Amino acid sequence: MLVAAEASGDALGAALAKALRARLGDRVTFVGVGGVKMAEQGIESPFDIAQLSILGIWEGLKAYPIVKARLDDTVALALREKPDVAVLIDSWGFNIRLAKALRKANPDIVLVKYVAPQVWAYHAARAHTLAKAVDLLLSIQPMDKAYFDAAGLENVFVGNSALAKRFDEADADRLRAAIGVGGDEPMLLVLPGSRPSEIERVMPAFEDAVRRLKADRPDLAIVVPAAYTVAEAVKARVAGWPFRAHVIEDEQLKDDAFVAGDVALACSGTVTTELALAGRPMVVGYKTGAITYAILKRLMKPRWITLFNIAADRTIAPEFIQDACEGEALARAVGELLDDPERRARQTAEQYEALERMGRGMPDPSEAAASAMIDFLGARGQL
Repeated sequence: MLVAAEASGDALGAALAKALRARLGDRVTFVGVGGVKMAEQGIESPFDIAQLSILGIWEGLKAYPIVKARLDDTVALALREKPDVAVLIDSWGFNIRLAKALRKANPDIVLVKYVAPQVWAYHAARAHTLAKAVDLLLSIQPMDKAYFDAAGLENVFVGNSALAKRFDEADADRLRAAIGVGGDEPMLLVLPGSRPSEIERVMPAFEDAVRRLKADRPDLAIVVPAAYTVAEAVKARVAGWPFRAHVIEDEQLKDDAFVAGDVALACSGTVTTELALAGRPMVVGYKTGAITYAILKRLMKPRWITLFNIAADRTIAPEFIQDACEGEALARAVGELLDDPERRARQTAEQYEALERMGRGMPDPSEAAASAMIDFLGARGQL
């Protein structure tokens, strides 16, 4: 059983299913909760995971009845299908509750957590909470190990799938031809997030920034690669813009866009690592609820939220968080990159250097995750 509550987890689950099937053939079957990518691997979700894509304390409280209902649905699926193993992917709030519920419903099920809570950044006590709830952790950050070793949880660093993403087949010309933009027109990528709450909180500041940039640069092409979890909301907002913008939903064209854009304005998340891999300099923005931000600001250890900035221990991509995430400041930072090719090249090179520290070039994390699971189950005599 594979359980993913967000788009990034859906991609991890699909890749893991594919890797396990390649190793085990018809010895393995899958059930679970996920999105379109897991559905492509034959895993039909009993509900739309967009209902679970929640970030923030107040947002979580408001959504609790829905989340509780979906938790019950997931437990019911496990009781009906009786999986031998459940892999709970990222999404700490949902999956830690699910782990406890599954353990209570079926003490014999093997529980695997894929992606650790960021105990190295905040909430170090969650290492012990997770150790009591699951049997194995597949971690994607090398800094996880010391915390979970101390908590007594068997854990394997499998690498970050975002670092394995390749853009060898991406084609900037194909993207420009598809949207009718000439090769000499500057292009801005706008990536407002993959959660409904991010569209609600981050998109207004991004919209203001884009309006300011277009006013000064009428020939600036605006491309908005949209996560499927929020595509309809993004299209509805973009439809009201006073200038043309191209919303991209096709996965191949999204990759093309990542190599075609001159600069990106990106919501913090996995996408910043992918943009860096594609060689795009960027400006990063983020907003969450006031209560959530006040608590996280007290708990967070790193000074940055972008992973490659944390790895480099300095600001490579400018970050505009909470009140600083407003249109004028974002437009100024993006404009400085658009107007300075040398600055863009320098930031791109520094992003690449930070990616090397993060483990860029490691073997496919999905293969490593599949191997770790097979080894773990084999050692227990369960395979």
